[in-house]
Amino acid sequence: MKTATGPLLSTLLGLLLLSMPGTRGANPALVARITDKGLAYAAKEGLLTLQRELYKITLPEIRGDIKAMGRGQYEFHSLEIQNCALRGSSLKPLPGQGLRLAISDSSIGVRGKWKGKLHGSFDLDVKGVTISVDLLLGMDPSGRPTVAASGCSCRIRDLDVHISGNVGKLLNFFHNQIESKLQKVLESKVCEMIQKSVTSDLQPYLQTLPVTAEIDSILGIDYSLVAAPQAKAQVLDVMFKGEIFNRNHRSPVATPTPAMNLPEDSKQMVYFAISDHAFNIASRVYHQAGYLNFSITDDMLPPDSNIRLNTKAFRPFTPQITRKYPNMNLELLGTVVSAPILNVSPGNLSLVPQMEIEGFVILPSSAREPVFRLGVVTNMFASLTFNNSKVTGMLHPDKVNLFQAFLNYYLLNSVYPDVNDELAKGFPLPLPRRIQLHDLDFQIHKGFLYLGANVQYMRV
Repeated sequence: MKTATGPLLSTLLGLLLLSMPGTRGANPALVARITDKGLAYAAKEGLLTLQRELYKITLPEIRGDIKAMGRGQYEFHSLEIQNCALRGSSLKPLPGQGLRLAISDSSIGVRGKWKGKLHGSFDLDVKGVTISVDLLLGMDPSGRPTVAASGCSCRIRDLDVHISGNVGKLLNFFHNQIESKLQKVLESKVCEMIQKSVTSDLQPYLQTLPVTAEIDSILGIDYSLVAAPQAKAQVLDVMFKGEIFNRNHRSPVATPTPAMNLPEDSKQMVYFAISDHAFNIASRVYHQAGYLNFSITDDMLPPDSNIRLNTKAFRPFTPQITRKYPNMNLELLGTVVSAPILNVSPGNLSLVPQMEIEGFVILPSSAREPVFRLGVVTNMFASLTFNNSKVTGMLHPDKVNLFQAFLNYYLLNSVYPDVNDELAKGFPLPLPRRIQLHDLDFQIHKGFLYLGANVQYMRV
């Protein structure tokens, strides 16, 4: 049976198993936490999918022998579901296993035909339908998620039949011989539909989720699971490796990810916890790739700037260089001594990169002559923005002394724009297809960022 993944599949487990090899059992650098509010939304959207799938159920013919009406075979055939109303629903964590979907107070309308010595049509009102199914969550050896339906049950409280014509004896026959058979068929078919949808559509859909994602030309991120999703009393936690790596040369991470102590917020449907370890691994990869080194020349500054990168501008700091090389342009080569560490504390994001700046005078022959070397510690703070699909950022210099103000001016007009352009590309959040985030909430805790949002499934 070909079925659309739909909100039940995309919103529920696509969102819950947002992404996906590495050492299992390590602390995750990214955790997606689904609250009871998010599960309730998934259950609500899931009802719409189940209603569509119910219409596709094929019901078999049912035959019987009615002695009271003159011996002969009578059959009920061409059974089709005409309407269904799935009302009460809940999706609750099943600690240690996964999720339990429960639907109650629902009804189904069936229309069909009957024939024997006579023939006619009938309508069947199926009342008090309750459905319960467990969705067992796990992961395969590659770190991808798995899901299996288990313990499905469908119960029908009452059947009310309306048969056309003068068929009192047929009505009695229906109640005595057909009703219980049809009830069992309906109950079985509903669970069969759910089981087949999970096996044929949901599980393959989850397997299409990428193991890695590209951040930029240098960085990639590993979204493999470090453990099976953990169902707790009120939430479902999905734990991702979240390891940043060099796309051209991947090497093992030297330091383990520290554990994150997540707050008990439940106002939003979903929360993403991103460890500062992920950002610091990115910094290390950039540093090892030489991406943090830079060169600044005068032609990189705004043409109308009153501050130029030449020996005259450096008179207050190095008058002897100005006297020896009057009105000559300079070039600054910067090397970041070690990978900058992002310090994440409540309400604050900061970096203190240590740099080595080497200055060269550009002689009239275009040759470069080294004239100074400085060790510089620069204070920066970071601002991050959370939009509906990723986290973006920007670096800003902090208050500094006069020389560092000059240096920051050069950086702001040459290096910072390129860095901030890269940061603006963002840290991709592991979202499935057709999921949009809104009502965004950005929090900074010690050692990690905590991003809350409500979810909307965008129907095609």
